Amino acid sequence: MYKSLLRPLFFSFDPEKIHHFTFSLIKFTSKIPGFKSLFRSLYVIEDERLERNLFGLTFKNPVGLAAGFDKNAVLYNELANFGFGFIEIGTVTPKGQVGNPKKRLFRLKDDQGIINRMGFNNEGLNAAIEQLKKNQGKLIIGGNIGKNTDTKPKDYTSDYLECFNALHPYVDYFVLNVSCPNVGSHAKLNDKDYLEELIGAVQKANKSFKKQRPILLKIAPDLNNNQLDEIIELVKDTNLDGVIASNTTTARTGLKASKERLEDIGNGGLSGKPVKEKSTQVIKYLSDTSNKAFPIIGVGGIHSAKDALEKLDAGADLIQIYTGFIYEGPSLIKSINKAILNK
Repeated sequence: MYKSLLRPLFFSFDPEKIHHFTFSLIKFTSKIPGFKSLFRSLYVIEDERLERNLFGLTFKNPVGLAAGFDKNAVLYNELANFGFGFIEIGTVTPKGQVGNPKKRLFRLKDDQGIINRMGFNNEGLNAAIEQLKKNQGKLIIGGNIGKNTDTKPKDYTSDYLECFNALHPYVDYFVLNVSCPNVGSHAKLNDKDYLEELIGAVQKANKSFKKQRPILLKIAPDLNNNQLDEIIELVKDTNLDGVIASNTTTARTGLKASKERLEDIGNGGLSGKPVKEKSTQVIKYLSDTSNKAFPIIGVGGIHSAKDALEKLDAGADLIQIYTGFIYEGPSLIKSINKAILNK
């Protein structure tokens, strides 16, 4: 029903506007008596064989929703009824910000991809916390955190620490988002020396809490092997709990979309099927080269159960979907979990 009826309807409207509409639609239908149970009967698989124990957490299943979909933590309770094992909210910044000018979200239908240059648009830390206070405890929640666009380089770490300390009681794990191509000073956020400083500061803050939260780093798919070697070394030196591979790509190679169409869209991060191979290669390199020294959450171009199994076979311990969720609908989660059980 989704791919034959709803998707063509949704795809006939502006991507950002329909995103907000679908949020309202899911909120509304979830309040209708019986609909939560209907969604769960259609999409949720309860099976202990799907459970994954990582970072001291027990995930009901290994299929999560990547950050960027529920930026402000307004829909995670309802999205839990679609069968996810965990949901990552954010990216959250200390202050709310509007992000980059619109139009900033584009579909590449022939490529089954999306280009975005949203620019960390979100309602800010306090708004996210108010929403997270409504957590019904259905599944694990991750907090993806970043810096405000107007923050000066000397204060980047302060932004991350402000988010980390305030969100600590409300999320189960943290992700330091340093790889989004749509924010300023991208270069500094990928500098190894700065990353050591940032991670060290966050680890120190983590130790001040009675219960520590797992901390992961989200990396780009465009890193070369030398840079990936540095990531492996960084994880070891800083005792990071894991890596999310990967964020969106700035590359535009091998696309069906015309050169004119891409020029018209302009810059931004590309997600979906075009990033699938790159992401899987990064996962495999990190896993093989480090001898599986740390957990990896695999994300990028998962549009089918086969795509998900490829990520897991490459070395991912958990996976996340986003663009695949938009193109394939909520049945994708169930099909992945069924494939894992049948493997």
